Amino acid sequence: PGPSRPQRTGMRSRLALVPVAVLLVAACAHSASPTPLHRDDFTGDLRQWVVEQMPGGSVRLDGGALVIEDAAGCTVWFREKLTAPVVVSWETTFVEAGGPRDRVSDLNCFWMATDPQRPDLLAPGHGRTGRFATYDSLRTYYVGYGGNTNSTTRFRRYDGSGARPLLPEHERTAPAYLLRGGVPFRIRVEAHRDGTVRYWRNDELVFEWKDDQPLTDGWFGFRTVQSHQRIRNFVVTRPAS
Repeated sequence: PGPSRPQRTGMRSRLALVPVAVLLVAACAHSASPTPLHRDDFTGDLRQWVVEQMPGGSVRLDGGALVIEDAAGCTVWFREKLTAPVVVSWETTFVEAGGPRDRVSDLNCFWMATDPQRPDLLAPGHGRTGRFATYDSLRTYYVGYGGNTNSTTRFRRYDGSGARPLLPEHERTAPAYLLRGGVPFRIRVEAHRDGTVRYWRNDELVFEWKDDQPLTDGWFGFRTVQSHQRIRNFVVTRPAS
């Protein structure tokens, strides 16, 4: 009877540890995959989006993708206004099929965008046409990834006055930071209330900046010109930490 008592105590100790381990695994899984605030798998309709596009282009849904074929300039806005801290992620693949719009260039986006003169960015009468110059009045973060015919990748902060300053450290021209057709690019942008802004490509941090006048709310928009893109798996979440 004596020796059996420690064995039973040890068994109870080991069993007591099992629920704790399960809880720890569950907690880690939860922190790694926060609950989406918004999402679109592009199998329904375009009601979550507002399209601004120059003549000659199209935006449609096809096979679980948002398909942008553009001739002269296009922005596709997510209709819901976002508030920091926020993370927006998606996947883009450029189509190279030899068509007139199949140019591998301009995987661009705006985030935390507002217009100082218009409380509702998407209300009618804003005057934006899809032509790039009509967006100069915005206050926003912007990345032009593979812009200028896939020769530059740049981060800018528009200040609402029409100025679009570019710091030298916010420009990439090395081939590793440019685009390739037929290859999915997983993009993630972040805006935090302390002014930290990040842009990730395939889980690699491309840009990080601390804004001393942070943009803490605004709209997100896909932006491109003369390209053919298939966009999938759009998700908006809060940062894990």
